[in-house]
Amino acid sequence: MASIKPGPHLGQGPRVALRHLRRQDYAEIAVLTRESAELHRPWLGVQEATVEAFERRLERFGRPAHEGFVICLRESGAIVGGVNVNDILRGSRQCGTLGFTAYAATTGRGYLTEGLGLVIRHAFGPLGLHRLEANIQPGNTRSLALVQRLGFRCEGFSPAFQVIDGEWRDHERWALVSGDVRPTVPTGGASGRR
Repeated sequence: MASIKPGPHLGQGPRVALRHLRRQDYAEIAVLTRESAELHRPWLGVQEATVEAFERRLERFGRPAHEGFVICLRESGAIVGGVNVNDILRGSRQCGTLGFTAYAATTGRGYLTEGLGLVIRHAFGPLGLHRLEANIQPGNTRSLALVQRLGFRCEGFSPAFQVIDGEWRDHERWALVSGDVRPTVPTGGASGRR
């Protein structure tokens, strides 16, 4: 089994903190995943909430090309979102692909916006990346609005980009580079942000 990077928070905002995914998060994430099945299904497909699937995730995040994070409430430590930086390329590219998820019980409160701001700072800081990409299905208007809020630019359209639930799905390509205006962590409020 891969060991996940232990340690304190990697960053904190007014309401949330960012840390690496840990083995002891399984039970909480399994419940959140089951409760959020309908929210996730159109965009992520059916997600397994088994111990085996979680162990495969941990193993992937133990490799240099993948980082797995959770966004937690600062006060309680409760998990309110998940973020991955996948397919990290080093050398002349210094880039990674961003994946993120909110959970049904806490969506619409701005936690993911604040948490992704922390991930971006971590990616462009300690991870040493120059570019982050996000690939989002055109109908996923909430995720599209989220990356726009964070300063990502649309770079194009990729037909039949990724298989989800056995079907090739189109995606829009969005990107942010370290030289762009860095996002600030929102100060809170539930003004429809996700």
